[in-house]
Amino acid sequence: MADTCNSNKEKERQEQDKRIAEQLSQIKHTFLVMSGKGGVGKSTIAVNLAVALADRGYSVGLMDVDLHGPSTIKMLGLEGEHVKMAGQHLMPIPYSEKLKVVSMAALLEDRDMAVIWRGPLKIGAIKQFISDVLWGELDYLFIDSPPGTGDEPLTVAQVVPKARGIIVTTPQEISLLDIRKSITFCRQVNMPVVGILENMSGLSCPHCGERIDLFSSGGGERTAVEMGVPFLGKIPIRPEIVASTDEGQPYVLRDGKAKEDFKIILDILVQGGKEE
Repeated sequence: MADTCNSNKEKERQEQDKRIAEQLSQIKHTFLVMSGKGGVGKSTIAVNLAVALADRGYSVGLMDVDLHGPSTIKMLGLEGEHVKMAGQHLMPIPYSEKLKVVSMAALLEDRDMAVIWRGPLKIGAIKQFISDVLWGELDYLFIDSPPGTGDEPLTVAQVVPKARGIIVTTPQEISLLDIRKSITFCRQVNMPVVGILENMSGLSCPHCGERIDLFSSGGGERTAVEMGVPFLGKIPIRPEIVASTDEGQPYVLRDGKAKEDFKIILDILVQGGKEE
């Protein structure tokens, strides 16, 4: 009986691995957006990168694997939307003609429900997001991971061999200490690092225009040099980001200055894809 059960489980695992391979074959570029600690704006960066590339005409998917604190659905104004079934597949939620999203938040009946899962359940959910969600052909897939180097980013690294890391930090030293661990993690699991992005990098005074470095400055670029990885650029603090996030309207679409903030990193992502 035990042998039969083990045989069935192995067969199921092989079938899922086959579905994962089929799905990944339709996705050109996959980026894991990660951070060493929480509160650095990682999900905001992931959402705005995905939206901005979709706005450029690319076919984009956004997968939120922060299973305990999914926030991308809220940021995109898709609260109340749920993932639907199409045969044996899950259908991602369309944000626009070019952007599709899947998140644990879209699978829960009650958005206030806590997801109390240990490692194996998390791993299974992430694999299902990849194997059973009908993404179709994508130019880019962004995977928003929870902070740290736990089960979620490790599962992505193991299941998506072509994934590349985008590491988000803020300028202060406590955040920089943690991103060193993120870089080390990527190297240990053989995941290429696209680069470090410094978020909340200075505030432009709305009255006089003077730059104020609330969280120090230049730490992300300095760490990139020290660790031998590319530096992608700086995203300043803008008051309109908070309002846009709360209203579910990505600020990269609302503000010309925001588009300019993201232009350099978007160009790097697009150009990097062309060079592969």
